[in-house]
Amino acid sequence: MGTDTAGPIVADRLESADVARVRRIIADATVADGVSPLSEQAVAAVDSLAPAVTHVVSAAGYANIVPGRDGEATMIEAVVDPASRRLGHGKALVTAAFVTAAELSAPGGPEPRIWAHGDLPGAVALASSLGLMRLRELLQLRRGLGNGAPELPELVVDPSMVVRTYAGDADDAEILRVNNAAFDWHPEQGGWSPAQIAERVAAPWFDPAGLFLAFDAADPDRLLGFHWTKTHDEDLGEVYIVGVDPAAQGRGLGRLLTLAGLHHLADSGRREVNLYVEGDNTAALHTYERLGFTRYAVDVAYGRA
Repeated sequence: MGTDTAGPIVADRLESADVARVRRIIADATVADGVSPLSEQAVAAVDSLAPAVTHVVSAAGYANIVPGRDGEATMIEAVVDPASRRLGHGKALVTAAFVTAAELSAPGGPEPRIWAHGDLPGAVALASSLGLMRLRELLQLRRGLGNGAPELPELVVDPSMVVRTYAGDADDAEILRVNNAAFDWHPEQGGWSPAQIAERVAAPWFDPAGLFLAFDAADPDRLLGFHWTKTHDEDLGEVYIVGVDPAAQGRGLGRLLTLAGLHHLADSGRREVNLYVEGDNTAALHTYERLGFTRYAVDVAYGRA
């Protein structure tokens, strides 16, 4: 494709030279800002051939556009080379991305939105200059594990439940069912297909011993909830996804499954654990706060109401 110094270019895929340059920009921005400018999914999409992803590239930055699912807003993620900031490149890139995102959005649907990971001062200023408002907050919470950290509560499993770890692809159908029931409201987590499970099971970080499944002892084939844990490095683990079947709400499964994963991460030597939760999910926030999590960072989705 090649980049054009006259302005951002829109493409369905990137040429190898652009992939390398965009990945360098992402790495430089991560170092400069102390937070990745793009989500894990957006970084993976840089060299993806997924038809739903649209790329916007300029000489100084990159934006990734994914259409919304089932009436949700089209989402943008963007990054500008730290060496080229405060020169108008970010405004030009984001403006072009919003124009393209609007063209990709369903008629009559919600306006496109853009994620600001870390909600850094530069992102706040850029959003203000474009007349964008804060419409959604995704909180990152953290908790210490091991020496010096608050002790984890004891893991006690009620006799009416069975908790075990992932036994292979025979579990996938039930995980998929519960995931899509639990997150039918969620723009990114809902609407999974078997491909999303297969992708994560094949990921380098996946450990079957870190995927916890809870069943009713009276019906051991029907999944009540699950907890995927994730490891980032030797020190940091993650409460990646906790999903509970809406029909099983009220049985303390969220706390139980979260705690099972925390004990696993602590036993594997991780010294800290993080998680992401919607800022308005008061029930989940209450559970996590009672387990010792505190606010660490925030990602904000900006847009026009």
